[in-house]
Amino acid sequence: MFHNLMLVDSHCHLDAQEFGNVPVIVAKRAAAKGVSWIVIPAVERANFDTVRGLAHQFDGGIYALGIHPMYVPAASEADLAALREQAERSLHDPRFVAIGEIGLDFFVPGLREGELREKQELFYAEQLKIARDLGLPVILHVRRSQDIALKYLRRFPVSGGLAHAFNGSQQQAKAFVSMGFALGFGGAMTFTRALQIRRLAVELPSSALVLETDAPDISPSWLHPLSNSPEQLPDIAAVLAELRGQPVAEIARQTTENVARVLPRLGSLMMA
Repeated sequence: MFHNLMLVDSHCHLDAQEFGNVPVIVAKRAAAKGVSWIVIPAVERANFDTVRGLAHQFDGGIYALGIHPMYVPAASEADLAALREQAERSLHDPRFVAIGEIGLDFFVPGLREGELREKQELFYAEQLKIARDLGLPVILHVRRSQDIALKYLRRFPVSGGLAHAFNGSQQQAKAFVSMGFALGFGGAMTFTRALQIRRLAVELPSSALVLETDAPDISPSWLHPLSNSPEQLPDIAAVLAELRGQPVAEIARQTTENVARVLPRLGSLMMA
């Protein structure tokens, strides 16, 4: 399907301050290790221009625009209007592939109840509507919130996407997959104590899996507690290959095809 073997980091905050003023150098070092594409999701209106600009500074740069649930408390309805306007304007840009990072976070105390929970759910619903209206997939944050995230997807169906850093049940995994989603596996999978994530990584069909770093967060076991980097993706892929008893080349091929399927604009770039 593709010209040569490649890995895709399907979720990397390459614009984060941890990368200082050298994110492009980091991306190029990752590319030298086989990480041919890096998806950079926005987290708030203030970094829409940043992720767009960064994605255009190296060959494999891809971006998504959205408002992360942990940034919702400080966000306004004007930010939602700006997201819709900028997403519409970016449709001509082949490097713009999704609405994200959006979703729900019911892990952080204070975000999971009361007015902030209501605001999270409102922003999630409104961003799903933007994705639906523009025919775009979404990149989802679903920490401790899988069932409610699924409820809104049934109400506002979108064209699939990615459920990043997936840590739900087998039943929840199957529900996301049935809606056209792939599930992101990264550094958490490399810890031997992460029994549920490792079980999912083995038992789910290979067509459901994508690789990610979530860099600079969720560092793999050998790097923790230091900051993560897209350069770690080949070693994370090797862990998935070992868990599943498959060659790394097969894992790379399958996970790359999966990203291309659920982010079709990226798939078009890959085959250009």
